[in-house]
Amino acid sequence: MKAIKSNLFKLIATGILSITLIYSVDKCAGQATPARTLLALSKSDHVLAIIDPVTLKEIARVPVGPDPHEVIASADGKTAYVTIYGGGSLHELDVIDLVGQKPLTTLDTQPLMGPHGITFVDGKVWFTAEGTKTVGRYDPATGKFDWVMGTGQDRTHMIYVAPGGKRVYTTNVASGTVSILADSLIKPNPGPNGFAPPAHWDWEQTLIPVSRGSEGFDVSPDGKELWTAASDDGTIAIIDLATKTLTGRIDAKAIGANRLKFTPDGKRVLVSSLRTGDIFVYDAATHQLIKKLNTGKGAAGILMDDDGSRAFIGCTGDNYIAVIDLKTLEVSGHIAIGGADGLAWAVRR
Repeated sequence: MKAIKSNLFKLIATGILSITLIYSVDKCAGQATPARTLLALSKSDHVLAIIDPVTLKEIARVPVGPDPHEVIASADGKTAYVTIYGGGSLHELDVIDLVGQKPLTTLDTQPLMGPHGITFVDGKVWFTAEGTKTVGRYDPATGKFDWVMGTGQDRTHMIYVAPGGKRVYTTNVASGTVSILADSLIKPNPGPNGFAPPAHWDWEQTLIPVSRGSEGFDVSPDGKELWTAASDDGTIAIIDLATKTLTGRIDAKAIGANRLKFTPDGKRVLVSSLRTGDIFVYDAATHQLIKKLNTGKGAAGILMDDDGSRAFIGCTGDNYIAVIDLKTLEVSGHIAIGGADGLAWAVRR
């Protein structure tokens, strides 16, 4: 006992013990999850990073499956869902406890293969399944996959679901089309005898031809337009969602275009290029290029602050997230993360 006390006093005297205790307290305090966090996927490290958007410091890392691509948080900000893609060959959604900072469970999506794009709308998880040319839905309340619809298109990749869950938009990269899936009231025409089956609700698909390689897309905040950028020819296609028609095309020369996002006020559109690392900033009204800036070797996922002050760009090949000041349109910082790709907000309520 005397030897232990003696060694303890020596440690205190040299400052080693006090440093260790301070480090432990700081580490524990720093691990608490803030009410609002930035979620970022590392494709190379196979982790979901939880980041404080104020300090830009990583709070925690949670392991996920191989080849994670996109992430979304539940409406209450307590749970995250990660698609495990595998180029269309895998069949896994990883569920993460954001408060406890740990994996919860793994959902097997079979027979829906290659989940990629994902969103959370009206209490349900909606996702594309590229390997089976489908869109699926998971209900966390029942623990069941409760809806699926095929597109018949190649590489059904990204997804947007309108509030209410009655309309779904996807890009079909290899087919060069946009799918508009709508839960519509079907009124059958009367037959030769004048009899018509009763009207009923059913899902219908409208296909809009765009350029091959159209992948990243977004719907304007007012819900009127859909913009999508094509990696093959670098063009941006503009679709009027009321008429379901292609109404414009911009020769943006954004070769390697990967993602596209409207600013929260709907006034600007950002396009990232995975091939060049450039960010193209367009005026949504005039369709004119405002600025092109470079973030590194390759730019992918785009996420913005709700107030439109910053944009976060997942720079996969550079192993960081680039932070862009949307007032100056300059890179203002970086967050280190290997193979950065899918990004999302988690706001705990």
